[in-house]
Amino acid sequence: MIRRVAVTVFVLALTPALLHAQPIAGPVFTVTAPSADVHKGPSTVTPVIGHAAHGAALPVGRNLGSWVKVAWPSAPDGIGYVHVTMGRLSGVATEPSAAPMRATSTQTSTPMSAPSPVTVLPTAATRTTPATRVGVQGPQGVATISHVIGVGGLVQSAKGFGATGRAWGTDRIAVDVRVTRDTMTSDAAAGRMTSFGFEPRVAFALFDHVSDYVWVRPYVGSGVSFGHYTLNVPSPDVTATATANNVAVRLFGGSELTFAGATRFGISVEAGYRPSSTTFARFETDRFALSIAGHWYVK
Repeated sequence: MIRRVAVTVFVLALTPALLHAQPIAGPVFTVTAPSADVHKGPSTVTPVIGHAAHGAALPVGRNLGSWVKVAWPSAPDGIGYVHVTMGRLSGVATEPSAAPMRATSTQTSTPMSAPSPVTVLPTAATRTTPATRVGVQGPQGVATISHVIGVGGLVQSAKGFGATGRAWGTDRIAVDVRVTRDTMTSDAAAGRMTSFGFEPRVAFALFDHVSDYVWVRPYVGSGVSFGHYTLNVPSPDVTATATANNVAVRLFGGSELTFAGATRFGISVEAGYRPSSTTFARFETDRFALSIAGHWYVK
């Protein structure tokens, strides 16, 4: 009887120790490259905040497709992002002592039990330069999204609409062209004025802010607006028509937004200013104008 009681006490004392020794379940990213860059955001356009050595096991907070969100204690928010080509993702964590996480840029010796070093060569989709325009990771599973050439349409204040095209360079400079049509009426005069505008512009991106869900790119710029105006004044017998041309300089500022659900589409919201002009009496154009443009980036 005493022997049975002793065995029972021994088993009860041993069980918590066995449970405590079990590995912690959860996704883990193991670095197989000689060294993996840890970025501040899920894009190569964001700064590198550290380096994970070969064999490091990084706890995964979220799988973003081509990027993994990992715990990185040296970061201000304790979070970093590593590209999936730098290692392998497993569903169960290994012992923490088997592959410690270290923030270092030097290679370490490979343990006997660890696999041999694997050199990961970047593919055409992941090979980028520091000047490449790179956006957020979307559901398509594409590693990087570069916005270079986009076409689309726009609407602006009053009764204006048109088409637009935009091309971004690697130095944050964009060339933008707009073709617009506006209509205007006046409370002080009869008739309706219609204008067709052609506006080549140059924009400069101030910075890029990339998060898990949105890519924000504020910009400023200027352009030259060429306008052709037509005034139609109805009368009982015949409609009188007059035409005139106008050239003005426009200053503008706004921001382009790209969301993770549609990484090829960018929507721009901006405010513009140009000196007011009175091409026809009592038909004065507005100095300030708001516009919303959408660009589908084909490249």
